Amino acid sequence: MALPINIKQLLESNLVEKERLELKEGFNPEAILQTICAFANDFNNWGGGYIIIGVKNNKELKGILKSEVDSIMKKLIELSNKIQPTYYPVVEHFEYKNKQLLVLYCPGGSVRPYKSPKSLKKGAEYKYYIRHATSSVMANHEEEKELIGMSNQIPFDDRINQTAELNDIDMTLVKKYLETIHLDFSGLDEKEIYKSLNLIEGPNEYLKPKNIGLLMFNNYPKKFIKTPWIETTIFFDEVGDKFEEKIFDGNIISQIKDSLQYIKTKVISERVQKIEGQAEAKRYFSYPYSAIEEAVVNAVYHKSYEIDAPIEIRVELNRIDIISYPGPLPPLNKNNLNNSIVISKRYRNRRIGEFLKEYKLTEGKNTGFRKIRVALKNNGSLEPEFITDDERVQFITRIFIHPDFKHKPNGGLNGGLNGGLNEGLKSLLNYVIKHPDSQAKEIKKGLNRPIDTVDKQIKQLIDKNLIERRGSKKTGGYYMK
Repeated sequence: MALPINIKQLLESNLVEKERLELKEGFNPEAILQTICAFANDFNNWGGGYIIIGVKNNKELKGILKSEVDSIMKKLIELSNKIQPTYYPVVEHFEYKNKQLLVLYCPGGSVRPYKSPKSLKKGAEYKYYIRHATSSVMANHEEEKELIGMSNQIPFDDRINQTAELNDIDMTLVKKYLETIHLDFSGLDEKEIYKSLNLIEGPNEYLKPKNIGLLMFNNYPKKFIKTPWIETTIFFDEVGDKFEEKIFDGNIISQIKDSLQYIKTKVISERVQKIEGQAEAKRYFSYPYSAIEEAVVNAVYHKSYEIDAPIEIRVELNRIDIISYPGPLPPLNKNNLNNSIVISKRYRNRRIGEFLKEYKLTEGKNTGFRKIRVALKNNGSLEPEFITDDERVQFITRIFIHPDFKHKPNGGLNGGLNGGLNEGLKSLLNYVIKHPDSQAKEIKKGLNRPIDTVDKQIKQLIDKNLIERRGSKKTGGYYMK
């Protein structure tokens, strides 16, 4: 088997997060054994990791003696047999920039949890090891209980699919992927390529594709997996009678790219505003593309492909909702999702994440929420909302239309500019967009301004045909028009 990534990418790019990369200046058997065990346990579903022997922590190449390579590789086999149950990493020898290096690829194991001895002394106690940031550490009592609870719980994307055959993996798509990431497998046959990419598993007489192989490299994954597609609906009225629906059901990379192109063409509008005394005009969009892209990629990354529910992109008159099932993994919940700093290092689909990183569609560094917020802020848009429920049944990323855009009465989308709004009117309009059906007293409280000012500003926005009142005087509220 060959490594699924080349040595240059490992050492000279940020493709593999530092948490998944262990650099060793020399061969330290005890520490390397414990790190192999930690990567095999894959406690956070990161997808395992890599150990490079012959490189300092600052990525300075030191190398090992060429005469030592064979003896170290034999020792690694001996170490692998000390792990319970036995676990063998993929080991490759490289000469890189005139230095001898050994690379150990340690994907998440299929029969976790794994134990290794605390030391190489005879009779040493066996312990569970996991990764904490960039270190391999002994699991504490709570982590040990959780790890045992994960026994044989392999993420769905990394499981064998018994209903498919090897020829269900499209070699044309695989070759296109290898070209994209500049990986040369020209000396390998199809089975060897699939094994190197960890797309298949089983004995030679009964090799089967993993779900990741079908999601990534089959144009009809719905033949083998529940609802692995993206449903996009654009609504042209508030009732929902007028809408346009499209389903994207190819391999997941084409789903992402095609659905985003559809939104870009059908939904996103640009405005150019000339600023007096300034040569460069101001450009902004109804929705910033990068925010939508990040939200869709996050949905693909974190959706459960065991649940019979597709990803949904719903384009309403004043917002876009990107919906996936189920909700976020703990510790995230409905009360902390919208905090300014949101941290979760737990992933649902470790293999999908690997490929999305290879395609540079995600970084896998818990930056998705931040990127969405920054893109919206730079566009002058409203803050997003991240929504789930008590049971974490679903996850919604809600992105509001830029306040200066509105809809034509006939339901077509355009970028009409709501010009001439001062800050007070803009903030009230933004409040109504985010809180439809609000009454004047609720707006007063939410914006902390006098009721007389609120009433005056509401009238101005109604006169500008930007908002309207619906319902009775007693129970009705204001909506964006």
